[in-house]
Amino acid sequence: MPENSFLDPRLPLIDLHRHLDGSIRLQTVIELAREQGLELPGDDVESLRPHVVVEGKADGLMDFIGRFRWLTAILTDLDACRRVAYENVEDAAREGIDYIELRFSPWFMGETHGLEPAGIVEAVADGIRAAERDTGVRAQMIGILSRTYDTETCHRELDALLAHRDHLVAVDLAGDEAQFPAGRFAEHFRRARDAGLEITVHAGEVAGPESVWAAVRELGAGRIGHGIRSLEDPALVEFLCERNIGLEMNITSNIHVGVVEAYSQHPAREILEAGLLANLNTDDPAISGIDLRHEYTVAAPRAGLTPELTRLAQANALEMAFLSPAEKRRLLERRQAGSQASDCRVSPGTRGRLTDPS
Repeated sequence: MPENSFLDPRLPLIDLHRHLDGSIRLQTVIELAREQGLELPGDDVESLRPHVVVEGKADGLMDFIGRFRWLTAILTDLDACRRVAYENVEDAAREGIDYIELRFSPWFMGETHGLEPAGIVEAVADGIRAAERDTGVRAQMIGILSRTYDTETCHRELDALLAHRDHLVAVDLAGDEAQFPAGRFAEHFRRARDAGLEITVHAGEVAGPESVWAAVRELGAGRIGHGIRSLEDPALVEFLCERNIGLEMNITSNIHVGVVEAYSQHPAREILEAGLLANLNTDDPAISGIDLRHEYTVAAPRAGLTPELTRLAQANALEMAFLSPAEKRRLLERRQAGSQASDCRVSPGTRGRLTDPS
């Protein structure tokens, strides 16, 4: 089936769940490792690839996360952090993405070489802003707290993020949700909300609906990263629909982590048909070896999504974006102005409902 049947050129192409440090170019890893005299398991892109990119499935979530170590190994200074941030936005532009939210844990990025987390936040912001100017892609930053660290370390990580609060749009909680429940971080997210930041939380991927309930009730999440196990609890589905809480779906990543056995078994279609607000994202393109178009044109149809449902997911992304209504409208108008097709448009705030311009 042709690609354009799954991607609507009149709608912005948006990625809301992409880890900056899971999107570092392998070529950049090789180049910086050579400059810095660092040892990698491969000395060129092809020999490094098997150690980073998942073929088939990883050995669970932590094996998937463990592949990050070769991507973050080259973050020896703030210039490297600035470079990979810039290249993230540059790569988004090459994919044809109009708007992207890039998330990262400054503690995780700086841990290997002892970089100061607040400095990483500033360097990443510098790289993203420069790339925005050069590419025209709209990009915003989401700061991650890594739940696998102790709560005190997460407070220090949050301090670093809040020191540059003006560069952030939201705070996220990521890591092993099964072993580190959301409730431990309630105070952290109270601080984030008090600072005026949006909240999105990884939940309902490895752990069940109780993880999603905790994210919304205890942390105040307005969006859920993954959330695919929400379907196991009809009351939760009803709650998410009533509150318009969106699910950031990552089909290929779920297959690679092993939380879903095969594309044909992914619940993306059921989620959209249930009326849940949900979109499609990449998660960690460097590790999954994909881009956003792959999720729409390969993963989505393999998961049973019709062109109408993928178009709905594309429209939902605009509804879910951490942007003001005016910014959403401008993003939509810009895309429609650049499209030859203009027979209908999507109004922000209508969960992808199509309206005739007349």
